[in-house]
Amino acid sequence: MAQSKTVATSRVLTEVESKDMLKAVGIPVVETRLARNMKEAVAISRQFGYPVALKLMSEDVVHKSDAGGVKLGLANNSQVEKAYSDMMGSVKAMYPKARIDGVSVQPMAKSGVEVIIGMTKDAQFGPVLMFGLGGVLVELLKDVSFRIVPVTTIDAAEMIREIKGFPMLQGFRGSKPCDLAALENVIVAVSDFVEKNPQVKELDLNPVFAYEDGVIAVDARVVLENES
Repeated sequence: MAQSKTVATSRVLTEVESKDMLKAVGIPVVETRLARNMKEAVAISRQFGYPVALKLMSEDVVHKSDAGGVKLGLANNSQVEKAYSDMMGSVKAMYPKARIDGVSVQPMAKSGVEVIIGMTKDAQFGPVLMFGLGGVLVELLKDVSFRIVPVTTIDAAEMIREIKGFPMLQGFRGSKPCDLAALENVIVAVSDFVEKNPQVKELDLNPVFAYEDGVIAVDARVVLENES
């Protein structure tokens, strides 16, 4: 009798699911809730207080910004209603067969230095943690450092200081220095989370806003590896 083979499959968690999972282990994230329709989007926005951001929730749309699926700095009910309507119209025009679960709603976080903290699984070494400048800069500059999990506080400090953009975190041209200890703590917390949850296949926190006092992840993506 032929033996059945175990096939690894992946499940991409929604932004809300990803943030809930990370928040539960003490990783600072911007509170985010799912709105399944325009009425819910307005109600959640009012509860959070303006300004807010809306982001499309759909596994079928990878590059949400390119599809008009991200609306930032919405200042009142009318702007949320218009943003929701415009978002649904543009996304359905570009991806007519996409399944749309709704939108995520979150309060706008104050700007900070944008960094990325991520993890992928290497076939030989296992989970590998990445740190670098975040936002669009991560693709443009590719200024990142890597360590194999588990990562210690010393490792995290070295990762931060290895990137060429480190002066941005020290305080550049009059800007205030970032809270490096808070960044180190988050890197270690992500390492611990990955080590204790081997089903995590990929993880991205991008951007993470680094402030003079503390840090917070604005966007999060977790991919789980299931065996079937």
